[in-house]
Amino acid sequence: MELKKYKNLLELFYAQYKKVNKSEDFLQSLKDKSSKFNWEQTYKCIQKLSSYIKKYISPKQRCLLISENRPEWLIADIAIMNAGGVTVPLFTTYSEKDYEYIINDCKPSLIIISDDLQFKKIKNLISKNDYIKTVLSFDNIKEIEIVNVRKIFREISYEEQNLNKINLNRKDISCIIYTSGTQGNPKGVMLSHGGILNNCEGSIKLLNEIVNYKPKFLTWLPLSHSYEHTVQFVQISVGAQIYYAESIDKLVKNMNDCSPDIMTAVPRFYQNLYQKISFTFNKATGIKKFLVQSTLRLGKKNFLKQKLSLYEKLINSICENLVRKKIKSQFGGSLKSFISGGGALDYKVGVFLNSIGLPTLQGYGLTETSPVVSCNSINDIRIETVGPPFEGNEVKIADDGEILIRGENVMMGYWNNPIETGKAIKNGWLYTGDIGYFDDGFLKITDRKKDILITPGGDNISPVKIENDLIKIEFIEQALVYGDSKPFLVALLVLNNDKKNINNEIINDEIEKMNKKLSKIEKIKKFIVLDEQFSIENGFMTPTLKLKRYKIVQEYRNELEKLYN
Repeated sequence: MELKKYKNLLELFYAQYKKVNKSEDFLQSLKDKSSKFNWEQTYKCIQKLSSYIKKYISPKQRCLLISENRPEWLIADIAIMNAGGVTVPLFTTYSEKDYEYIINDCKPSLIIISDDLQFKKIKNLISKNDYIKTVLSFDNIKEIEIVNVRKIFREISYEEQNLNKINLNRKDISCIIYTSGTQGNPKGVMLSHGGILNNCEGSIKLLNEIVNYKPKFLTWLPLSHSYEHTVQFVQISVGAQIYYAESIDKLVKNMNDCSPDIMTAVPRFYQNLYQKISFTFNKATGIKKFLVQSTLRLGKKNFLKQKLSLYEKLINSICENLVRKKIKSQFGGSLKSFISGGGALDYKVGVFLNSIGLPTLQGYGLTETSPVVSCNSINDIRIETVGPPFEGNEVKIADDGEILIRGENVMMGYWNNPIETGKAIKNGWLYTGDIGYFDDGFLKITDRKKDILITPGGDNISPVKIENDLIKIEFIEQALVYGDSKPFLVALLVLNNDKKNINNEIINDEIEKMNKKLSKIEKIKKFIVLDEQFSIENGFMTPTLKLKRYKIVQEYRNELEKLYN
């Protein structure tokens, strides 16, 4: 599909709607089997909801969308655009304080929520702000009578929207997506219709190498996240069938339920998957052990494009039928590729998954770039890199190693924040804050500028690299490294639930083994074991499972500083 000709995302949806079989399944919730829509139903629901929303908003006014992933989410997002509004999607895991900050910042005319839980967080905020004209809900709200979107779908009549009257161009704002706030208050990233369309075009070229028919997607990453928000338009572009996962805990089960061709997730998911499969492999004995070891050894050799002998080819073929096929069947049997984004995928994990028959592509992007900048291709996976840039993304490396990006995919700026916009975009180039370089046209990320720890001697240390080494220790679940401008590094550790009783002496022994592989300045000298996990619920992780470093350090600063006494 040629996307350059479309002026906005609505044109994309309507063009695809005209092409597809209207009775084909399109959207399906795996949590609520009754929440299912074919293309015709989706189209009519968009028109009905759009007609209703128009009563309460003027063109370009903001509309908050607060909901878990479900079919109604996509319908609401497109309906808001259709009504002339701008969608502001928010994570359901935000606190009342977070919602208050964003509501005061963007001043929405309309709020759409999913259920009682979200209503409780915003009910006090609604009465305080007279610019909020109405609130809609996907589920019934017990506490107060709020118009239910499903009722609108059932009962409201609508007028066919004349697409020619929708005055939206590629440079107009399609949505405002607030950053997850790892370094402070979230900033509202204004993404254009053209930016997302540009990103879709690069994604479609990538998909064409993986599947050549209407693919099935399993959606798990929050739709409030820029990546998944853009992916829904990629899915529309290829006429996909979309399944919405129940939760991260049920991802593997859900993959069996719907047999997806493609699934995207963050590095932590793949790290956990690696640990679980490795644990199973380590229990193998006899002939099973031989097959497992051969699968890993020959799979790795094949993946790294090393030549196999005739005997190795025979054994690898046996492994393919007896081991890899069985593994694939655990994930629905149709999986063509995992795609990893939102952070650095550990090299060992990436090689492992590709070796056992689970192709895993690593990509790179930011909310500010709509969001994908680059991604590996299924035909040339270089797992130590994040792939070549998408067509239309101009990428260069500054003198200090920082990655700069220019193109239609770059944000229009931060909402209501010209100062931060000026810091981020200079002479048309977006300063990403990431450090990297090109290797044979493939982009490699080495560090995050803001996360770098600097020793008293002026040496730069990447805490993420050491944290990844720490969580490879069998009983360590999470880790944060601390020590900017300090004489040595220390760490906060969270142990696996079933390993809570391990004493500090054993932990210290394993860390010392790790330290032997690190340079003198990278070694962990002291540590603290925490009782509480870093989680979304306690505010120490973003909804995409990144550590909120500043919050964690703020909470434990006194304990950390005592380690230097």
